[in-house]
Amino acid sequence: MRRLLLCALCVCLPVVVRATVLIPIEFRELVAVASAIAHGRVSDVRGEWTDGRRSVETVVTIDVSDYLKGNLGPTLTIHVPGGRVGRYRTVFVGAPEFRVGDEVVLFLSASRIVGLSQGAFRVVPDSQSGRPVVVAPIVMSMTGDVPEAVVRGDSRRKPVALDTFRDVVRQVISGTAR
Repeated sequence: MRRLLLCALCVCLPVVVRATVLIPIEFRELVAVASAIAHGRVSDVRGEWTDGRRSVETVVTIDVSDYLKGNLGPTLTIHVPGGRVGRYRTVFVGAPEFRVGDEVVLFLSASRIVGLSQGAFRVVPDSQSGRPVVVAPIVMSMTGDVPEAVVRGDSRRKPVALDTFRDVVRQVISGTAR
């Protein structure tokens, strides 16, 4: 009788299950979905409570140097799920992390990054030339119309010169990418 009562109780209890599913987004779709593509430097990063102090999100301020698409003004404030407030931390799988001073190219829709970390490209100096290069979080395939699988450690996933990256984005926007 106890087992039957316990089983009935378990069936009646509502269960909340949360999961993050990150589906790889093809580069052309990333460009198309973004209402703005901004290049700039992170000037402030701070965590704040959301959802009645049940979780934390990170508020990131970017000083924009230029836009590849759209224009949201000289300073952007975006919200990224997950972060830290004091000794409390919320981890959100797939969300990018930022530090003050990071140089980034962000693909944005409203005040959110499209595709979480897939829409956040880091700009770093090339180890040999010192010129800025974009580190792609996904494989940027510009050949053909067939999406390609994203493979961890793919040798084609190499840094791209910032100017080349800008040109590729503009080609995708204008529809002239091959």
